Amino acid sequence: MAFGGNPVFRGKNYRSAVATAAPAQPQGQSPYGQAPYGGAPYGQTQHGQGPYGQPGYPQQPMTPEQLDKLYRAPSAGPAETGRMTYDDVIVRTLACLGFVVVGAAVTLAVPARAALGLMVVGALGGFVLALVNSFKREPVAGLILAYAGLEGLFLGGITRLIDAVAPGVGLQAVIGTIVVAAVTLGLYKSGKVRATPRLAKFLLIALVSYLAFSLVNVVIMLVNPGLGAWGLRSSVHIFGIPLGVFVGLFAIVLAAISLIFDFNSIEQGVRAGAPRRFAWTAAFGLTVTLVWLYTELLRLLAILNSND
Repeated sequence: MAFGGNPVFRGKNYRSAVATAAPAQPQGQSPYGQAPYGGAPYGQTQHGQGPYGQPGYPQQPMTPEQLDKLYRAPSAGPAETGRMTYDDVIVRTLACLGFVVVGAAVTLAVPARAALGLMVVGALGGFVLALVNSFKREPVAGLILAYAGLEGLFLGGITRLIDAVAPGVGLQAVIGTIVVAAVTLGLYKSGKVRATPRLAKFLLIALVSYLAFSLVNVVIMLVNPGLGAWGLRSSVHIFGIPLGVFVGLFAIVLAAISLIFDFNSIEQGVRAGAPRRFAWTAAFGLTVTLVWLYTELLRLLAILNSND
């Protein structure tokens, strides 16, 4: 079972919830072929018991029609057994994205100086809550929604700064995020792209390489601020094209691959019958990847516009 590079789904808590989830029992049927609800098999009366568990009244055996109806009853669905469903994940993911939008709207509406302060609060608070939610044993809806709201503050602030220099890139990044996510989901559902162990190994190696480059770029920017807002991404050119364009496209591909593994992890959770509360974990993981995807698209568009 491949969980990809998203630390939310690779974490011990989600993997344990999927691995230890027991499949739902068919409705009206108990394990090992025993009669449901502790009754005697095939409608026979337990010793000394009558109907409704009262002593002294022998229970009438069930007719073949009643037995057939009982054992042909549909299996209990996730709603009856408290298991995670796709609808649960969709609703909770939409709730998280709604908080992201609200947070972004706040930083877009307040004065510029206040927006800068909220952006810093969102970046730091979102990072802290991302760690808390990733390692927490049980998902807490309030903390996950708070993370989404803080990420909205950060995204709204950074979008406002970049949009002031390159008008329109914020809307383009939103559209690009929706398109990439929709295409990735379509490819995954069609079976054309699957979450294989080989792809997972490539993703992990590529993510480590990308993180190493990003760290080196930040250090160089601190040592030499004259390189500009994007450091090596905008100052180094290959065939007249900024290095950041190639790195940005590479990062977007990585985010799309990460989405594939997110979808696969959610599918494994639903099939295994993971507890419904872990739908919040799935929504949190998807939100993390979508925020990353939007950030990379926004940065790529900013570098392209600055090179015009």
